[in-house]
Amino acid sequence: QVQLVESGGGLVQAGGSLRLSCAASGRTSSRMVMGWFRQAPGKEREFVGGIKYDGTTTYLDSVKGRFTISRDYAKNTVHLQMNNLKPEDTAVYYCNADPLGRWPLSGFGSWGQGTQVTVSS
Repeated sequence: QVQLVESGGGLVQAGGSLRLSCAASGRTSSRMVMGWFRQAPGKEREFVGGIKYDGTTTYLDSVKGRFTISRDYAKNTVHLQMNNLKPEDTAVYYCNADPLGRWPLSGFGSWGQGTQVTVSS
């Protein structure tokens, strides 16, 4: 089992930036893929972005050019830099990690507890 601890999030005005971090521990692997999902009130959880063990990334179309995923492999940590935030980005953001390396990231594996991101207009 992989344990995930998220940090970051909060309240920001439209156009602002936030950075989320997620640290993995436990039964991690060299092939682990990591990333982020989000869930807004009344909506289903959706994929935001992911990063493979080789650095390959993929993003939700609506966040391309605004969000960037990076990874510290030595610390088993993934970051989500969110720039030019919009009110529609408001959601609870969840970290996801799949130690089996299934790609694209589809919600298998472990989940973080979630962190709230609120963007005011």
